[in-house]
Amino acid sequence: MNVATASASPGSFPALVLNADYRPLSYYPLSLWGWQDTVKAVFLDRVNIVSEYDRSVRSPTCEMKLPSVVSLKTYIRPALYPAFTRFNVFLRDRFVCQYCGDRNDLTFDHLVPRSRGGLTRWDNVVAACAPCNLQKGGKLPAEAKMHPAQKPYRPTVFELHRKGRLFPPNYLHESWLDYLYWDTELEP
Repeated sequence: MNVATASASPGSFPALVLNADYRPLSYYPLSLWGWQDTVKAVFLDRVNIVSEYDRSVRSPTCEMKLPSVVSLKTYIRPALYPAFTRFNVFLRDRFVCQYCGDRNDLTFDHLVPRSRGGLTRWDNVVAACAPCNLQKGGKLPAEAKMHPAQKPYRPTVFELHRKGRLFPPNYLHESWLDYLYWDTELEP
């Protein structure tokens, strides 16, 4: 299919992807598909079109409006626990250094340093700004007199989704708003 205008790139006209229960698959990052993947899913009968853009795509035999919101036909059961990734650690810790509260130049810090046998896992890693991480170095929190604001833990997927809603994306199409619930203030 060809897009009606030459300016439509794969990143243009993304579709919000909802699970079969009409909840987004993910809030942060927001579950979006490019228009080509969305059109393919429509033709493979994997999704229902919930809302459409005013733009169309055409082939020699058909024309369809680009979907702006789709829901999966089959419910995908969310995992209870998320994968351990740097991004998910930052999200758990709300993109804030757990030592000083800064939001810039984040890294992650091992409470028990790797040089002392500390493992890279949820209960031993916190978000830390580069200066705090450097200051703590290879010391234990008590030795460095630096204690994290919260004890590290393994979050649930639902908790990360809830925290992801604290950080709405820069762009939200009006057709998505009925399916997204953004918190306007950070929780204490």
